[in-house]
Amino acid sequence: MEASDVAACWEANAETWTRHARAGYDLYRDAQNTPAFFTHLPDIDGLDGLDIGCGEGSNTRKLAEAGASVTAIDIAPTFIRHARETEAANPLGIDYRVADGMALPFADASFDFATAFMSLMDMPHQDRVLAEAKRVLKPSGFLQFSILHPCFATPGRKVMRDETGTVLGIEVREYFRVTDGEIESWRFGAAPPEEKARVEPFRVPRFHRTLSDWINLLVASGLRIEHMHEPGVDAQTAKAVPYLADTYIAPLFLHMRVRKPVR
Repeated sequence: MEASDVAACWEANAETWTRHARAGYDLYRDAQNTPAFFTHLPDIDGLDGLDIGCGEGSNTRKLAEAGASVTAIDIAPTFIRHARETEAANPLGIDYRVADGMALPFADASFDFATAFMSLMDMPHQDRVLAEAKRVLKPSGFLQFSILHPCFATPGRKVMRDETGTVLGIEVREYFRVTDGEIESWRFGAAPPEEKARVEPFRVPRFHRTLSDWINLLVASGLRIEHMHEPGVDAQTAKAVPYLADTYIAPLFLHMRVRKPVR
């Protein structure tokens, strides 16, 4: 699967994805993943940033609200249309563009930092994305990204529950099965049943890599690993918000920050 195939999948997802995400149905993002990402994000006030794979712009807007001057790209035109409409209604100075993360349309050393919220694992050539991110970063600039956890969000992942719905554990299978664009079909679990019934499921291409694959890609890129985080919930939160209880057992996401060396 190449970039054009990935673009077609995400363009087909974009309208429903935008509506459902903005309705609050992406609980993993809103209640856990994004807050944890920003907790570990360095101070970006006054910096020039690039958001790679911005979708409809939810997290991009948070970057701008934190004081950054942000340019954002996505491969799906419908996502960019929705992001631009929101920017026009509530200007934050964000420049949204349709572009491919594997071929960034920016000059060398253009940005102080880059982010990629849950987008790198959906791109067919992560080595190219990392090379491009490094190229457009200024010396000592950083890339912070989130991905599905390679160890616990495998192609064969399954949440095990008892008859009451209480999470008992996570079944992890097919960790070593690398996927190159295998389509996964799913909906946001928090969407009401009637809403799920009236829309087609998302068709998302997965490019699963092992943890060592990711580390070796980063080492080969020349970016220096600086920070890692595996967000999860505590026992009290798992009980109060059962939707997130699986992340009390094992993390669903992995956050990493890497930095471009000065030389």
